[in-house]
Amino acid sequence: MAKSEERRYEKHFIPLESDPEIFNQLIYHLGAPRSLAFRDVLSLDEPDLMPHPAIALILILPTTESYEATKAIEYAAQEEYQGKGEDEDVMWFKQTIQNACGLYGILHALCNGEARSRIKPGTPLARIVETCTPLAPHERSLELENSDEVEEAYNKVALLGSTQPPEDPEDEIYYHYLCFVRSHVNGRLYELDGDCKGPIDRGSAPAAGDDMLGVSGLDIIRACLNRDRGNPNFSLMALVLQ
Repeated sequence: MAKSEERRYEKHFIPLESDPEIFNQLIYHLGAPRSLAFRDVLSLDEPDLMPHPAIALILILPTTESYEATKAIEYAAQEEYQGKGEDEDVMWFKQTIQNACGLYGILHALCNGEARSRIKPGTPLARIVETCTPLAPHERSLELENSDEVEEAYNKVALLGSTQPPEDPEDEIYYHYLCFVRSHVNGRLYELDGDCKGPIDRGSAPAAGDDMLGVSGLDIIRACLNRDRGNPNFSLMALVLQ
């Protein structure tokens, strides 16, 4: 969660460790098919260390002062998002659960792009998409916040990591999760961050044959890292088809 934000939260989650195995356990509890899995991206420059085909990316960043300052300038002119409905380019969730950045990143990856078409009917994920599609962002956030299914699935995996959770659940964790995904409607690349005012269109569709770890996707990741002057303390996961 960004430390520049001053919000009051009604619900607080244990932070989710940025481990692909933990992420995978959560998505399967939510009803994602086994044909989807998160994998670590170990390099931005060596193709052999990039998992393919990548259909979404989740970038985990420390929320340093330089990152927050650059982001604030970039997003200052952004208008509050009001999109909803079947014609919405991407499904975006405003974050209203403290320290649940990982969950929001996962939902942004699964509810958009290629993954969206693979959601199995009758699962918690399917119900999230069906229920939230017609809702305005504020109502959508409340629907997610009040979902017992989502909270139950999250709690099954939240304590599996090796990192000690904070003693006080209201303590801020100064790492943040950003999702990058191709729209299932117009094919363009979007940055989805529940701490922002809405989804951010990051450019035209990737070239034919490229996935999210092609030239377009990697350029977006590098540009995002430059907000923090190349801070090496980041990690990247890809949602891949397997």
